[in-house]
Amino acid sequence: MCDLMAHEEEAIQLISRFGMNMGVGELTIGEVCETHGVHTPTFLAVVNYKVFRQQVQPAEIDLDTLRMYLKNAHAYFLGFRLPRLRRAIAEAVLTPADKDSRIPSLILRCYDEFVQEIETHIEHEDAGKFEEHEHDDQRITDKLSEIKNLIIKYYPSDKDNIHVSYPLISVMSDLWHTEMDFADHCAIEDDILRPAVSAAKKDGRHRTKKEPETEELSEREKDVLVQLVKGLSNKEIADALCISTHTVISHRKNITRKLQIHSTAGLTIYAIVHKLVDINSL
Repeated sequence: MCDLMAHEEEAIQLISRFGMNMGVGELTIGEVCETHGVHTPTFLAVVNYKVFRQQVQPAEIDLDTLRMYLKNAHAYFLGFRLPRLRRAIAEAVLTPADKDSRIPSLILRCYDEFVQEIETHIEHEDAGKFEEHEHDDQRITDKLSEIKNLIIKYYPSDKDNIHVSYPLISVMSDLWHTEMDFADHCAIEDDILRPAVSAAKKDGRHRTKKEPETEELSEREKDVLVQLVKGLSNKEIADALCISTHTVISHRKNITRKLQIHSTAGLTIYAIVHKLVDINSL
């Protein structure tokens, strides 16, 4: 697993979306997947498709594992990447020198509309409305093109100071990588998820279990989760909440059981998405 992550940048993204962390030591891919309860053939199928564009056989896919991957990807986009990119855009375009320009507000408005299109796409996918994806994808592409064109064509530049354009150059790079990442995400839905679902229906085999309903966290469990994603140890959490270390450990076990999330990264994304913590405080 270390060799894969060290030589393929996209593999680092993938492991987090399968609920796995770095710090893999000398473990093999199969051993890391087994440790985290991930179906190894499905993990390899997604890696080979995303990195090498190898064709995937529907029979290789465990639908529970793939849906977990896609659900984590949604949480990553909505809870982390897109909010962070908006902050970067705002910092790059909202400068005192441009306070009378309408371009910054247009850029941010277009970006918010772009995020809304992604939210619609995710809603359609969660509802199994695959036929809507083509329309969603085109609107998303159009909005991204509009944002990039506004920046490239109309954003005022300081011809005497190239350094002021560095934040915008970084934003353009982030927009480009976000576009490619989301396009790959949509391709995995279209080329892996849909054929696997169709194959399961066609041959009558149930390669997926009904996803268990997520239990609601208690208020105390939410308190523990907030402290946990801030990086506190069990003892520090116990001191902060005036409870015993044993109670903290018990709450952590309940949190993992209820949410079926086993990594700190996954818990952090959950906490951000459910507005238990502000990403700026982490």
